[in-house]
Amino acid sequence: MSKVAVLGTLDTKGEEFLYVKEIIEGEGLETIVIDAGVMGEPYFEAEIKKDMVAKAGGDSIDNLIEKSDRGHSMEVMSNGAAKVVEELYEAGEIAGIISLGGSAGTTIGTTAMKKLPVGIPKVMVSTLASGDTRPYVGTKDITMMYSVVDILGVNSLSANILSNAAFAVAGMVKGTKPEPKEKRPLIAATMFGVTTPCVEKARKYLEEKGYEVLVFHATGTGGRAMENLIEEGFIAGVLDLTTTELCDELVGGVLSAGPDRLEAAAKNAVPQVVSTGALDMVNFGPIDSVPEKFQNRNLYKHNPTVTLMRTNLEENKELAEIMAKKLNQSKAKTALVLPLKGVSMIDAEGQAFYGPEEDEVLFNTLREKIEQNKVELIEKDLHINDEEFALTIAKKLIELIENN
Repeated sequence: MSKVAVLGTLDTKGEEFLYVKEIIEGEGLETIVIDAGVMGEPYFEAEIKKDMVAKAGGDSIDNLIEKSDRGHSMEVMSNGAAKVVEELYEAGEIAGIISLGGSAGTTIGTTAMKKLPVGIPKVMVSTLASGDTRPYVGTKDITMMYSVVDILGVNSLSANILSNAAFAVAGMVKGTKPEPKEKRPLIAATMFGVTTPCVEKARKYLEEKGYEVLVFHATGTGGRAMENLIEEGFIAGVLDLTTTELCDELVGGVLSAGPDRLEAAAKNAVPQVVSTGALDMVNFGPIDSVPEKFQNRNLYKHNPTVTLMRTNLEENKELAEIMAKKLNQSKAKTALVLPLKGVSMIDAEGQAFYGPEEDEVLFNTLREKIEQNKVELIEKDLHINDEEFALTIAKKLIELIENN
C-alpha cells in the first residue's frame, strides 16, 4: 500500500486540501481524496465524492442539502467518512490518512482515523490541537498539529504548517517500519507512579522469559487503550496490577477509564492476573479544583497539578463489589492477587494513605464476593511493591497463559 487518504470538506477548504494533496504526490505517493463537504461545490474533484460519503453515512446528499441541518449533516458525514476509510483500508487501498479542519472538520477527520489500526499514520491539522484533544484522539495514535491560524486559504504562514503536515504523513507512509528480531507474545500491564517498582520488576522477569510487555499508564486513556488492544486480539495475557481507574469512575475523579474498564480480558477469554494497585486513591487536578464536598477528606498534594484523595471504607467496599462482579465473568484463567500490606507506595506504614482498615474492607469484600471456582484468589502478606509480590504475579501470569 502506498496511497494516502486526504479527507475533508472540499467546499470550504478545497484550496488547502489541494495544496496538501499536491505535496504528498510530489513525494512520490498516490492519494485518494474523500469529500466530506455538503452545501457547496467542491474546489476540485475527489475520487470519493460527497454523495458517496453521505450514502455510506445513511442519508443522501440531496436530503442533507434540503434539510440544511448542520448537526445532522456532520453526524452523517462523520459516520460515512469513517465507513469509507475503514473499507479502503480493509481493501488494501490506503496506508495513511491526513485531514484538516476546525471543530467540524476535526470531528469528521478523527472519527474516520479511529477506524484505522494503531500504527497506521494519521495526521490531523486542527484549530483545536492546542486544547483538550482527548475527545478527538481517544485511544488511537492520531498526530494532532495545531494550525496556529484558522484554516482559510494558503498564506505564507499556513503554507509552512500545511506542508509540514503533508511531509509528515508522506514520511510516515514511506518510512520502513522496524521488524522485531523475534515475535514474542504480548502482555499488557497497568502502572501508576505509586506501583512502578512492582511493574518494573515484573516486566523484567516476563521479558527474560520471552514475553514482550506493553505498559499502560492508568490515567483513563491508558486503561481504555489497553482494553481496546485486548478486544482487537493483540494481547496474550494481562497483568492488570493497577486498577485505580475504577476509583475515579466510582467517585468522580479525573482519570476514569469508563464503566467498561476491567471487562475486555474477561469477555475475550484472555488470561489475566489482577491486583488492587492504587485503589487507595482518587485523582483530581490542582488542590483548589477538588470538589467542595471532598475538602474534609484525606487529600495528598502529589504535585502542583495532581491532588490525590484517599478512598474511604464505603468506597473500598463498593470497589471490591465492582471488581468481583467484573472478574466473575471471566472466560479464561484468571487470578486475583491481594497485597495485604498495602496497595500503593503511599499506602504503607508511615505514609500519607496508610489505611489498614480501608484495605481490610477491600480485601474482606473481595474474599466474600469472588467466585473462587472462576477466579483464583491468592493472598500475599506483602506490600504491592515488594520484589516477591512482583515475581509472584509475573510467574502466575505465565502459568495461566501456558495452561489456558
